[in-house]
Amino acid sequence: MRFYSFIIPVYNRPDELQELLECLAKQTIKHFEVIVVEDGSKVRADSVVAGFQGKVDIKYFFKENGGQGFARNHGFERASGDYFILLDSDALIEPDYLQIVDTHLNTSYVDLYGGPDTDHPSFTPIQKAISYSMTSLFTTGGIRGKKSNMGGTFHPRSFNMGLSRQVWERTGGFLTSRMGEDILFSIAAIRLGFRSTLIPEAFIYHKRRTKFIPFFRQLKFFGRARINIARFYPDELKLVHAFPLIFTLAVCSIPVWFFVFKPFFYLGAAFLLFYVLLLFTDALIKTKQLNVAFLSIGAAFVQLFGYGTGFLQEGWKRIWEKKSHRETGAAIEYPS
Repeated sequence: MRFYSFIIPVYNRPDELQELLECLAKQTIKHFEVIVVEDGSKVRADSVVAGFQGKVDIKYFFKENGGQGFARNHGFERASGDYFILLDSDALIEPDYLQIVDTHLNTSYVDLYGGPDTDHPSFTPIQKAISYSMTSLFTTGGIRGKKSNMGGTFHPRSFNMGLSRQVWERTGGFLTSRMGEDILFSIAAIRLGFRSTLIPEAFIYHKRRTKFIPFFRQLKFFGRARINIARFYPDELKLVHAFPLIFTLAVCSIPVWFFVFKPFFYLGAAFLLFYVLLLFTDALIKTKQLNVAFLSIGAAFVQLFGYGTGFLQEGWKRIWEKKSHRETGAAIEYPS
């Protein structure tokens, strides 16, 4: 029987880890271990882990802060499983998550998989709105996290990713610690001949951010990361990845057109109104909550503006730097 290793990097989030470990303790199949890697946290989770000794096969490791990619590598090196499953510490899973994964691998084996994320009924309205914006077809959700998407080949994301021991051995683990480390890892694995797939039923509840300002900072970082991916794999940068930047510039230019060429102003305003109504209607249908639908409009704009701003910032930097430069992200603080 296949043995699994859940690898969870954690940084100053003991309360969230507690909830995730409670989910893991309730899994319907038990042939797994849990590897918790504390990535230099000031607020440690060792006491949380100690509370689960005897409930799950769990191991705790502490290392100096170096970012989530290298923390996962630390976990790979200490895991004994045949198959590794990566989860972020702010995830929640259903009791049958591992059973779903195991059944899929037994019937249609792949060495690399990803699962989607969604919101949980207990989430706040803002968390639900942010979850909508991160998964919607009308935002960057249209270029991420789906078997077929506008961004090209499906690349599993590390908030919900599984890989065989062979993938880790062949790739050597995460090449970078931050700045698109999971997409870079997926690209490397796929180019070595490993096949990736999405297991739609293996979803997680992803808490993400609880306020719009931290969400903006996070998405700005994601925009920067897309440029960093192009440092390693220039052909992976598609025109569609510039959509948030194009959208940001177009929206910001609408007031200017009132003084330059009014027909463009009215055209832009009409487009903006149509887009807002589209977001509201789609969010209302999906969430069935009026307040969440209104908040989803704001979340979508925060997401696109944040991503577009980061894309522009790092893209401008890329123009002037040495073309041989590669950013590992180890010295860059991930936005909290």
